[in-house]
Amino acid sequence: MTKVLIIFTDLDGTILDSETYSYQKAVPVINILKENQVPVIPVTSKTRLEVETLRQSLQINDPFIVENGSGIFVPLDYNHLTLPKSNQGAGYHLHRLGCIYSEARQGLEKIATILNQPLRGFGDMSEAEICQLTGLSSQEAKQAKAREFTEPFLTPKKVTPERLNEIVQDLGYRIVVGDRFCHLLDAGAGKGKAVQWLVDSYQSAQPNAKITTLGLGNSPNDLEMLEAVDLPIIVPGNKGIHPGLSGKGWQVAPAPGSQGWAEVVRGVVLRKMGL
Repeated sequence: MTKVLIIFTDLDGTILDSETYSYQKAVPVINILKENQVPVIPVTSKTRLEVETLRQSLQINDPFIVENGSGIFVPLDYNHLTLPKSNQGAGYHLHRLGCIYSEARQGLEKIATILNQPLRGFGDMSEAEICQLTGLSSQEAKQAKAREFTEPFLTPKKVTPERLNEIVQDLGYRIVVGDRFCHLLDAGAGKGKAVQWLVDSYQSAQPNAKITTLGLGNSPNDLEMLEAVDLPIIVPGNKGIHPGLSGKGWQVAPAPGSQGWAEVVRGVVLRKMGL
């Protein structure tokens, strides 16, 4: 039986260092994975344009999951999956789990009405304002604004996460609550669902293969992805494991960021595939 390893990975604070966003320490391991046709699949809240920039830098051509599991992009020249010809465009097959961006914007307006307070999403902000709030460059802010499925918005003050979740669920959405920003997405979307769809697609393309999935993340936003894989691994921050991921009994990378990512992936690949 053929053994297949698939790696799903968060980006910020995982394969990318949290402060410098460098991935250099992971490059030698990524090259080994490419040489042995092990897919490295980003699973992120970032947009397609943001992920495309990273994929070009890393020279990887595997599928990727964007905007918290709302969209799965598979390059049309990717030969390891057999997908229907529908939903093709811009060089990809798109499998959409979430709503489109205009629907997310409409949802944000409804939430603001129910709360009786204005809510400011990326669609309400200039690139300069996003730069100021996030520390992104002008080009990075432009890419971050290029939403296709979800809407990040400033986390409202004096509203509990429980109340916010109650409202969005009643409207048919879900929310990822952060300290500074929340992300509004369709109730049908999610990192775990997106990972499972891709795994099923790989299995359909290779019905006799034994597929093992590895997932790496650093925050509670990665929880669904980590629960969906065979080998979940937590990448710690500079101050250790995020409290929201503690107590899971999962393997922890030996160092933060790209160094920890590289060391733990190398160990798993060596153990699983003898590379």
